[in-house]
Amino acid sequence: MCGMPSAESTQASVHEPDPVRPTREDEVAAAGSELIGGPIGRRALLGASWWTPVRVIALVAIGMFALGLVQKAPCYNGAWFFGASSQYTHACYSDIPHLYQGRGFADGLVPYFDKLPGDMQYLEYPVLTGVFMEVASWLTPGSGTIQDQEQWYWMVNAGMLMACASVIAVCVTRTHARRPWDGLLVALAPAAALTATINWDLLAVALTAAAMLMWSRGRSLAFGVLLGLATAAKLYPFLILGPLLVLCWRAGKWREFGTAVGGAIVAWVVVNGPVMLFAFEGWSKFYTFSQERGVDFGSFWLIMAQNSDDPLSTDTVNTLATLLMLVCCAGVAVLALTAPRRPRFAQLAFLIVAAFILTNKVYSPQYVLWLVPLAALARPKWRDFLIWQACEVAYFLGIWMYLAYTTSGDAHKGLPTDGYHWAIGLHLLGTLYLCVMVVRDIFMPERDPVRRSGDDDPSGGVLDGAPDVFVLGPAARPARHAAAQFDGPQVEWGRRGATGGSL
Repeated sequence: MCGMPSAESTQASVHEPDPVRPTREDEVAAAGSELIGGPIGRRALLGASWWTPVRVIALVAIGMFALGLVQKAPCYNGAWFFGASSQYTHACYSDIPHLYQGRGFADGLVPYFDKLPGDMQYLEYPVLTGVFMEVASWLTPGSGTIQDQEQWYWMVNAGMLMACASVIAVCVTRTHARRPWDGLLVALAPAAALTATINWDLLAVALTAAAMLMWSRGRSLAFGVLLGLATAAKLYPFLILGPLLVLCWRAGKWREFGTAVGGAIVAWVVVNGPVMLFAFEGWSKFYTFSQERGVDFGSFWLIMAQNSDDPLSTDTVNTLATLLMLVCCAGVAVLALTAPRRPRFAQLAFLIVAAFILTNKVYSPQYVLWLVPLAALARPKWRDFLIWQACEVAYFLGIWMYLAYTTSGDAHKGLPTDGYHWAIGLHLLGTLYLCVMVVRDIFMPERDPVRRSGDDDPSGGVLDGAPDVFVLGPAARPARHAAAQFDGPQVEWGRRGATGGSL
């Protein structure tokens, strides 16, 4: 009798939902699985091996990161140091080795406190990223030539960034409990592998992915603290609080939202406060530089400027870009409050960050890292994800070929201005395409891969399955019930273990 399960445990196990198998519901995933033996069988024993999804995906992420390091080999072996355009023709540029000396780390200068020689008087990165850069400089041997030191600095940073990449893959894998294999979208993203060591963005992305995981587990304070730390490393993560505000408004989860905001503010102040207090001029450099920076690579503003005889001033572009972003924020808010079923948190988080990228006056190629984990959670569909990634890889090659063209003198080796504009257009269209797919899923939840599997909002934490308390527009009447009614496949959203709509 002692070995028999209790009635309660038996009941729980009966209703335990099965994990979603992408090779059985996604035609592209099924076709790709032929490389490793084909789709998983109906009678496969999942979870009976050491090779759990989390471990497999973490190892795949490390492997792809390593391939990205190999892609940088021509630069590591000399292109960073010799020749004006060779680092561009090999498409292996990185800020990391150049800023080791350029931002005073080679000379032992303290970021934000010590002035730098040259035009950039202080480090132009947020504080937590500056700490990351400084720690890497401590681990860099100070012997040998400056080239040796820059190579070591890049390698040390690469090791630290690899840890961030692993954290991102694991967090995305565990955020949607029934969909762990969606983490492969992150692990195998080609644009992420190519851009991972261009700059230090992976630190903020890892903290944001960890924050999303904490929110999915209902830990609003931990979410806020991690998001505050992410914002202390890069500005964009704070944007996610906007979608969370309207979702909590619609669900009446004000206490959880307040806890999250409070945790984010405290964490951000703890990191920034000491530097702000004792080195305000150095601390504020990131914000003044962002404001004063002119129209730059990757944006539609650059296309306009390079095709105009009278380009807009920086102040005008700042104003217009801010207005455009506010319009997008309003659109996301309206979408959240009027959709037939409350949108998933990851969907709106993706849309708001994508809006910032699309309207901003600069798009560095590593910014794609901001969207990769959010895209995997918002639209876990291999076809759409790979279409977007193809556009981003094209842009990655386009910007380096354009820089090769502009730095090769009369030889003009590379991509001329018109060709680079097409590369920008591909990046913009690819991102817009994924946004359109996400918006369609919001208006037609039966098309959402996550909700078709019977889930409501697995990354939503306290929002998952919660009833609505405030809705606007035509959705107000049906949204007051547990689930909206639609023509077509009926999906029992908000009921854990639901089987309706499973493939």
